Amino acid sequence: MNDRQLSKRLQRIAAYVPKGSKTADIGSDHAYLPCYLCLEDQTAKAIAGEVNEGPYLSAVSQVRQSGLTDRISVRMGNGLEVIEHADQVNVITIAGMGGALITSILEDGKDKLKEVDRLILQPNVSAITIREWLDREGWSLASEEIIEEDDKIYEILVADRGENVMLYEEDRKKKMLLGPYLINEMNEAFQKKWTYEMKNWERILTQFERATETPELSAKKDELKHKIKMVQEVLR
Repeated sequence: MNDRQLSKRLQRIAAYVPKGSKTADIGSDHAYLPCYLCLEDQTAKAIAGEVNEGPYLSAVSQVRQSGLTDRISVRMGNGLEVIEHADQVNVITIAGMGGALITSILEDGKDKLKEVDRLILQPNVSAITIREWLDREGWSLASEEIIEEDDKIYEILVADRGENVMLYEEDRKKKMLLGPYLINEMNEAFQKKWTYEMKNWERILTQFERATETPELSAKKDELKHKIKMVQEVLR
């Protein structure tokens, strides 16, 4: 992977960035995504944000090698604090983190989202946490993808400003867990992911059945049974 040839996962994320955008890529690592966006679109600009010095220096080096120091600003900082009002960022990408961490970054930096039109988020786990946050904070889930690459499965969530008026009207819990768009498509990666998750929950449930019953354990068992039922209803 390099600034001209992204991984499949990053290519799909890049596809959702509108032409001419000013993108802030949070947790940018080598800044491959911002470099790719700017090389493919001469009107694009970007910020590559990193919290750790090693990845920050790698990003600085990559931007320099790509000849993009005039269009990409590499900054070290925590989450959205690397964004300034004068940057006029309209797209934010956050990829390769857990859903809870991505949600925390967005929540902590809500004041930086006022002029942002689109969020492109790729959680490694717990996409439900992001869907719940987006819905609660007035963002509309515009698109979703689920893909497999190198034996790993990734979900990509794209959100624009505006509430999901009808998206979760029916089967809210099921759609939050599995994804309202992904349920309809139900591609091979989707089926593989949720078959694995369901079997894992069933193993845990079997272990719980052997344990001493307590109110807390009973609640956990009921939750697992409900999740298993939701997945079974979709996959059958």
